Amino acid sequence: MVFSPNREYPEADVSHVGRKWLDLAYAGASPSQRLDIYLPETGSGPFPVLLFIHGGAFAYGDKRDVHVLPFLRGLDHGYAVVGVNYRMSGEAVFPAGVQDVKAAIRWLRAHAGEHYLDARRVVACGTSSGANFAALVGLTEGVQLFDDPTLGNAAEPADVQAVVDLFGPTDFLKMDEQLTAGGLGPADHGEPGSPESLYLGATIADVPDLVRAANPMTYIDDHMPPILIQHGTKDWVVPVQQSIEFARAIEERVGPGRCEVDLLEGADHDDPAFFTNENLVRIFGFLERRR
Repeated sequence: MVFSPNREYPEADVSHVGRKWLDLAYAGASPSQRLDIYLPETGSGPFPVLLFIHGGAFAYGDKRDVHVLPFLRGLDHGYAVVGVNYRMSGEAVFPAGVQDVKAAIRWLRAHAGEHYLDARRVVACGTSSGANFAALVGLTEGVQLFDDPTLGNAAEPADVQAVVDLFGPTDFLKMDEQLTAGGLGPADHGEPGSPESLYLGATIADVPDLVRAANPMTYIDDHMPPILIQHGTKDWVVPVQQSIEFARAIEERVGPGRCEVDLLEGADHDDPAFFTNENLVRIFGFLERRR
């Protein structure tokens, strides 16, 4: 497979949000390091932060594409919603994107007062490759690989208080085997031009140590925040076994209660079922219980 990153999602219409700041720079290493902040229509805060990390095979997507719209429902639940861009695989390889997201969290904490944010309460939500980032952000506080102090605000912490992982990949080396076993596909994640290989900067089979470093399961410990994992049983891009094994590993290493997992029967990758009113109530209910 030769993967083409030249794909774009439609831009979201955010004109209905009255209070917002768009395209704020959180670091100066790349034009990609920008974020948007949306505030509830009323109140002076400080508002807890829902950080939306877009997906797109580590190679495309945008903080203001249509995937942000369901997460803007967080405004109705009293959250400030933040969409973040980061360096993607065409610009910089692992771990630059995760370092960027952590730099954005540090920037938000350093500038919380001027934007009415509650710096103590940040939740990370991501879809697909963005869910991989959200899980890594949640599980790697203090892991030096993912911290780049040159991006600024190094004195601020980059921890989050909860994670929502929607159909994110975990172990790249198992994806093809799992897709084949499930009768899904194409099973081509191991090829040199796959999204995962481009993200790591090498064919994944040649760099098992990097694959392990990019796997959230590597960092599971007692200090991890609560996490909600959702995945469709008919996902032909990221096999559902990725989330099943992730949730099982959390329960085995940390015990029950830290992870909640929902398998959406018959749902595909990025399926509309994830963004129905019923499922959004489920997601925000999880966050409210962890608030």
